[in-house]
Amino acid sequence: MKPKIIDLFCGIGGLSYGLHKSGLQVIAGVDTDSSCQYSFEANCKSKFICEDIIELKGKKINSLYTKNDIKILVGCAPCQPFSSYTFKGDKQKDRRWELLFEFSRIINEVKPDIVSMENVPQLLNFKKAPVLQNFVNNLEKNGYFVWHQIIYAPDYGIPQKRKRLILLASKFGNISLLPATHTSKNYLTVRDAIGQLDKIKSGESSSNDFIHKASKLSDKNLQRVRQSIPGGSWKRDWDNNLKLDCHKNSKGQTYVSIYGRMKWSEPSPTMTTLCIGIGNGRFGHPEQDRAISLREAALLQTFPIDYKFVDSPQNLKVGQLARHIGNAVPPKLGEIIGKSIIKHLKEHNYGKK
Repeated sequence: MKPKIIDLFCGIGGLSYGLHKSGLQVIAGVDTDSSCQYSFEANCKSKFICEDIIELKGKKINSLYTKNDIKILVGCAPCQPFSSYTFKGDKQKDRRWELLFEFSRIINEVKPDIVSMENVPQLLNFKKAPVLQNFVNNLEKNGYFVWHQIIYAPDYGIPQKRKRLILLASKFGNISLLPATHTSKNYLTVRDAIGQLDKIKSGESSSNDFIHKASKLSDKNLQRVRQSIPGGSWKRDWDNNLKLDCHKNSKGQTYVSIYGRMKWSEPSPTMTTLCIGIGNGRFGHPEQDRAISLREAALLQTFPIDYKFVDSPQNLKVGQLARHIGNAVPPKLGEIIGKSIIKHLKEHNYGKK
């Protein structure tokens, strides 16, 4: 019996790459976004299936496994409808809200031995999002031992102040994530992740790395970033003539980190799909007058420097790649999940060839 993994909502392969690095075999990834195919297949050495999860049938997934496989199904349903940025109004009208229900449906049809799911911590807010409780109830009803917990990414060697909900479920017995590998005394920092890269200016690319490309800032935004202090805020650091109209209302006063610079000595903020723009969070470089580059965002997400995102500079689409990187599960977290599954299988005498 050998464990085989299929990754739903695989994107460009952050989770699958980490699982592969842990020693597990990913046999396929499924995503509705065809622009992810090159990166997924080039790095994960696995089949990419472009299909909408809502249309996907368990029979098709089961056909990819063989009779004696230990079936593992993993996935990170798109988190936008659950995130703190969008957790307002009736999100059950958002089509993406259905995707976790579809994940449950596929679990029921495939009957995998092990399940893993990663998402935003807001899913624990049962009053607003009973979708997670329904997901857990469905697993338990079908005989799974379920563990879920919010983890802090720096505790696992990820240089990013990211909190994520991790769920593991198994039909073999109790399962959980490995204990933390780091503490605040040895967290990886922004400097550890990106301090070695070439210096570039706003709007420039490195001559050595076309992914190390920074968005061009307007003259006004250049003035703003130049007055920004690492770890500081526009509220305290800027001249009044540089402040935006939105900063003057009570709501705007609460967003003190936008246009801010990161600190070399700490993990970065959570990477998002808009992380290469200084107006979307604390995404300013610690000392260069620009927002972080695509490469820096990827390294802070723990993608290795040789990860293949596009096949040529001519095919680089900056906004698309920023979205891919921001949506990805950090590969290092995928590796931790993989090692946790391997440990679980060994404890229950499964996974032997």
